[in-house]
Amino acid sequence: MTAVEAGKVTLDSGELGARGAIHLDQGIVVTSHASHGKTVEQVISFAGTRFFARVAANCFDQPMKSQSVIAIFAALVATSFAMEQPSFHTKGAPTGKPTGPLRSGEYWWKPRLSPRGPVVVLVSLPQQTMHVYRNGILIGRSSISSGRKGNSTPPGVFNILEKKQTHYSKTYDNAPMPNMQRLTWTGIAMHSGQLPGYPASHGCIRLPYDFSALLFDATSKGGTVVIGDGKTPQPHLASNPGLMLAPKDLTPAMLRPLAANEYDWHPERSSSGPITIVISSADNALYVYRNGNPIGRAALEVKGRRLGEHVFTLLEGTTGKPSQLAPGRKAGRWMRVDGEGRSVDAEKLASRLRFSPEFARKVADEIAPGTTVIVTDTPAVRKPVVDSTYFANN
Repeated sequence: MTAVEAGKVTLDSGELGARGAIHLDQGIVVTSHASHGKTVEQVISFAGTRFFARVAANCFDQPMKSQSVIAIFAALVATSFAMEQPSFHTKGAPTGKPTGPLRSGEYWWKPRLSPRGPVVVLVSLPQQTMHVYRNGILIGRSSISSGRKGNSTPPGVFNILEKKQTHYSKTYDNAPMPNMQRLTWTGIAMHSGQLPGYPASHGCIRLPYDFSALLFDATSKGGTVVIGDGKTPQPHLASNPGLMLAPKDLTPAMLRPLAANEYDWHPERSSSGPITIVISSADNALYVYRNGNPIGRAALEVKGRRLGEHVFTLLEGTTGKPSQLAPGRKAGRWMRVDGEGRSVDAEKLASRLRFSPEFARKVADEIAPGTTVIVTDTPAVRKPVVDSTYFANN
């Protein structure tokens, strides 16, 4: 029998059997059960008791095994908790700029630009910034505070070893570290912290609290984090990141200017995964990424002035009309999902673009529903500055 009254939920032992009871009262969840002669009691406080009580009541109205009941409660409780911002941590201030200098505490976050694909995080120690890429496209960046002199943050390629929304340092006086993502077992991690405007940590990468929560939700255990110090060459030009993720095997040939109708096409660089296409009027180029790796680019001619800032996603089916760009193919159904200014029809925009028809056919044969196209008047590729050592041997 389940009782729900005045924000209280009680499940009697008849429904849980020997497992005991679960009660929600005054914002407290108490889960008690006996197993093999042992008693476990967990007391967890949380906000939103009434909503949680309704969910619990709906769950318990259906017959289920006690293990399933406990699993549902564990999942609901886990999603209800996030470590509160410590008073001395920097909250963070969102900015609408994906490029340019960031003041201490500022960040930019736009995950809809690339909704699917592997996530790579680049940390630039000289710039005191973090850039987050999904499927090779920048979806967020933030100011940071890295290790101070004598406790500098080490450069290199790391994997996320552990993720904990609630964490306290065992080394530094139980200091709170919300949204902790561990990079080494010797004390280097990314987490919320105070950003004074310069390197000030014991080696960790401090982030604005709000950004640390966004990053925590976007990454996965095992994800790649590259830290560049501007002295030792690191993959992806980590010390000087741009709007697109530079390939690990970047060479000068990959940046050579393309003549009219010229293109590069290397689908073997990444044989499967989500595709994102970037069309830059500033670069007069089109770029294709698959599963976070560049597989093609082409010279682009744009009729008229600015294209604007738009994001399109490919839907199921076709329009039934011939493609304006890929001869012999049907035009896809594209939906504008984000952008700035007045909405623009995909077909009208396509009528202003010219690039190699052969390249267009190759791309058309690879894309699938869910493919994202980003249209911008901003340069997507720029000459690397800090990590110039990449080209020392070429």
